[in-house]
Order: sequence, then structure tokens, then C-alpha cells
Amino acid sequence: MDSLTPEVKELIQSIDNKEKMVAMLAPSFAVDFDYPEIIGMLKRLGFKYVAEVTRGAIETNNQLLDLLKKNPEKRYITNPCPNVVRLIKNKFPELVQYLAPIDSPMSATAKIVAKKWPKYKKVFIGPCLVKKLEAKEDWPELDIFVLTYNELKQIFDIKNIVPDKKDKKAKFDIVGVGTELYPISGGLAQSACLDEKLTDPEMDIISGPVNVNKFLEQFFTEKKNVQVLDILNCDGGCINGPGVCSKEPLSTRRQKIINYWDSHK
Repeated sequence: MDSLTPEVKELIQSIDNKEKMVAMLAPSFAVDFDYPEIIGMLKRLGFKYVAEVTRGAIETNNQLLDLLKKNPEKRYITNPCPNVVRLIKNKFPELVQYLAPIDSPMSATAKIVAKKWPKYKKVFIGPCLVKKLEAKEDWPELDIFVLTYNELKQIFDIKNIVPDKKDKKAKFDIVGVGTELYPISGGLAQSACLDEKLTDPEMDIISGPVNVNKFLEQFFTEKKNVQVLDILNCDGGCINGPGVCSKEPLSTRRQKIINYWDSHK
């Protein structure tokens, strides 16, 4: 147990104490887990409900589109990536004013869950380590507990939870359709249909640390015509996050997300 993270230890304690819990599963889950088996596995682990964070992503999109409608002259940097948010605050403070003042998919989902099941522990499960900082620093009032896929797999192993035939009948308790592409670069822009509202020079899609830094450095010069920036720190998007278990090529992970999205059209 000494090699386990504090989060793994706490979640195991919550399971053992039979706490009321809701899992909030990030849309990148398809990279590491099969659908719908993962839902059944989470419920057998001890979660009463499982919410799809794609539902929160719908709110993120709607809030961004509302901003564009109300303030068509303003520029916005999207905020689902907590790593980018922290990079801007620490290295490019002059750009903080351009961060879209909207909920991230995680926080939006947490708000929905809090209203529906107010006495339940909200557990976000995703590919990103920095989501732990986002939960603690940006949304402390929502009391979100964050696990990575790697940590979840450890807990499954410890609790001997493996896929079962019965899991194939499992269903999300909160669902969101149309935002399954969020974890790949450009997923926000595509699901929000930004190409129908903005011209190519007015919108850009960036991922990867080198590209992210270069773009932000050029925000007021070469990139001054970009009105909306869909930006993720990891190369290729959240499917390449440090909390992901998969060692498959990025192209394979991307295709898994596309397949999951395509199956829910």
C-alpha cells in the first residue's frame, strides 16, 4: 500500500466505508476501457451512479457560444485544459483576460451531479494529473475528488474487479451526446460547430507544448486575427495525458475515440 497514491488510498477507504459516490467519467475513457463494461465495473466497485463528462462538455460549448453571441468582438482562449490555464497564469499573465470565463467539462458535470445527488462524493476519473489542481484550486467549492485512469486500474486490481458479461447491459446515469470527441485535438471546435460561426483565420486548433507556447507567444502578433483558440497541452489532446494507461500509438487511441463518438451518433 505504501506505493499507492494518496488518492488511491482515499478512494479505497471510501469504498470500504460504503460512502455514497458518483463517478464522473471523462470522454477519453475509451482509450483505456471498453464501453459499456467500464460503467458496470465502476458500479460493482462501489459507485451508485456513473455520469458521462460529455454532458458537462455540452454546457461548456453552450457557454462559449453564448459568449461569442453576446461579445462578437472579443477573443477567447478555451479553458478545458488546466495545464494551459496554469501556463497562461504563470508565463503569459497578459493573456489571462482572454481565458473564456466558462465552466470546464469537469466542473460543469460536477455542478449537474451536485444538484441531482447533493449528498454524494463526486469522483472525476480522467487522463490528466493537473485536473487534481484544477479541482482544488479553481473549483474548491465543488469538492471534486480526482483519479487518473492509472489509479482507477490500480483500484480495480486491488478489488479484483474485472469485466463481466453483465456489465454489457450497464448504462450511464447522466449522458451527453455529441461531445465524445472532446479529448482529441479540435474536439471542442468540432462539437461546438465553430466552423459554422467563424472563418478559418478566426479560429485555430493547437495541441502539444511546443505549439502551445509558440502560439501564445504570437497571440498579439502573427495570431492577432484568431478569435477562438481551441487549445490542449498534450500532443494530440487528452488521449495522450500522463494518467492514461494505454501504450498504443496515438493514432490508435484517436481512432478509439472516433469509434466511440461514431457509435453514438
